[in-house]
Amino acid sequence: MDIKNTEYEQKEAVSKARERLNENKRVVVKIGTTTLTYPNGQLNLQRIERICSVLSDLCNQGLEMILVTSGAIAVGADRLSLRERPRDIQGKQAASAVGQAILMQIYQNFFSMYNRRIAQILLTKDVLDGGVRENNARNTLNALLSMNVIPVVNANDTIATDELDELSDNDCLSAHVAVLSDSKLLIMLSDIDGLYDADPKVTKGAALIHEIHEITPELESMAGGSGSNLGTGGMATKLMAAHIALGSGIDTMVASGEEPAILWRLLRGEQEGTLFVAKRT
Repeated sequence: MDIKNTEYEQKEAVSKARERLNENKRVVVKIGTTTLTYPNGQLNLQRIERICSVLSDLCNQGLEMILVTSGAIAVGADRLSLRERPRDIQGKQAASAVGQAILMQIYQNFFSMYNRRIAQILLTKDVLDGGVRENNARNTLNALLSMNVIPVVNANDTIATDELDELSDNDCLSAHVAVLSDSKLLIMLSDIDGLYDADPKVTKGAALIHEIHEITPELESMAGGSGSNLGTGGMATKLMAAHIALGSGIDTMVASGEEPAILWRLLRGEQEGTLFVAKRT
């Protein structure tokens, strides 16, 4: 193998990928539970307001934004005065039913401050398995975006059980939504800066990997479980989501959601977080 040639090709791929960042007109942004809440489980309203502000401004710039949001179960658990996130299916479904209504009301209030209309879309795994229902969901997304509406997507945890295991982390859901909507960029914001070569919580000097061209078994071994008892996703589910997105030629980014203004910088092609570079013909 010609190592120099391979390195050159990778640099070219990264350069083209970063050039594409400010060319993408349809972007899926996924927000994790730990980004939406404080460590005690209470909603971080200041951050949510900032998220709505940034997304609204990006829409003003001519982008079509789709928001995939977590947090319904955590919000519902807090409203129900539960000490921790429910572990049983019925408890999760009940908390989600309570929390989803609250979460959407909050988004509605903040987005309306910036003259933005939103729409709620709750998806189940069977909708994403192809056929008429998937086509209906795709048509709905396209129609909403053509009307300058921001779709706010979540898994329908209230009526389904598969989603609580496979989609409720919303990492994989966001990748499916990116494919469904024919987006070319997926950005997952979480409480982690990206993929490190070792666990930064236990390894001093762990280095952030800025670009990834292939998801290998070695990369997968670096990923751990959920970093919080509030959320369900970790780096492992983000790698799974990236794998889904890359398979459809969708560039994928993982970055910290601590300051939502990072979205502006990411879309300008600045080197923050981890960029999974999709191979495109």
